[in-house]
Amino acid sequence: MKHDFKLDPNTYLPLHEVIFNTLRRAVLTGELAPGERLPEIQLASQFGVSRTPVREAIRMLEQEGLVNLRPARGAIVSGISAESVKDVLEIRRALDVLCAQLACKRITPESITALENACRSFEETVNDNSADIKAIAASDVAFHDIIIDAAGNIRLKQLINNLSEQIYRYRFEYLKDKGIYPQLVKEHRTIYEAIAAGDVTAASEICGVHIDNQEYAIMKLIALNKD
Repeated sequence: MKHDFKLDPNTYLPLHEVIFNTLRRAVLTGELAPGERLPEIQLASQFGVSRTPVREAIRMLEQEGLVNLRPARGAIVSGISAESVKDVLEIRRALDVLCAQLACKRITPESITALENACRSFEETVNDNSADIKAIAASDVAFHDIIIDAAGNIRLKQLINNLSEQIYRYRFEYLKDKGIYPQLVKEHRTIYEAIAAGDVTAASEICGVHIDNQEYAIMKLIALNKD
């Protein structure tokens, strides 16, 4: 395991939670790849702590399904299964469509401008050869966050946020395929135009297609990784 992890100092959190947050972020962003081992001794040495907080952090990761504990091998970063992708994206599809429908009715002129700027920013980021996947994913999230806020429903936003970090991991997977970038740019532009025009039917349809295409791309990657 060759990673230069840096702990984010937070005096308000127990040490094991700081380590948990650091490792969790690494798993969600793909820095720690599926199948990679998390050796307690090595991590404790790297973090400059005892094995106890590392062990507690790994148990928390296991509870979230991000690692598996295997006899004689210790903690292994869990893979992304087709079943989990389907489960999460099925829910996210319904929520995104509802967000788009509400945004069509409630979005303000200021948010329409912000959405157009986010749409343009995403296009510029994917066309920037120096941009990494983290930057592209952040730009993608920024675009969708504007729609979520424009929906004006706090409970809906909370539901989406509960899924957001799992979605983040999947987002990193499908963004590895640069061949999908032109389609993503087109979909973002179509979503923006539909919401700006207040076209509920068009916005619902393209948001559903957007998630369907995301699921297809991830499933294709999962199938390729099995070969």
